[in-house]
Amino acid sequence: MDIELTSRIERIEAMLHVLVERQQVREWYEVDQFAAAVGKAAFTVREWARLGRIRAEKRKSGRGAYPQWVISQAELDRYQREGLLPIQRPR
Repeated sequence: MDIELTSRIERIEAMLHVLVERQQVREWYEVDQFAAAVGKAAFTVREWARLGRIRAEKRKSGRGAYPQWVISQAELDRYQREGLLPIQRPR
């Protein structure tokens, strides 16, 4: 009985952890976090950032010589309301 109870408690804790992560508001999101929030692949989000379809910034990550894309909470909210920004035509 104790093993069954322990197993159920662990599953409940895991589900609570997932719910808390969903509700947690961040100021900035890394590509993987943004992708998970909008249900897209990280590659897709990086391409959107590169093409200017979402507003993103490059910041040093401390993980190497290359900066990584970060997306603000305001941009996540805007994307969820309005979708992608229009394609920018070169002049």
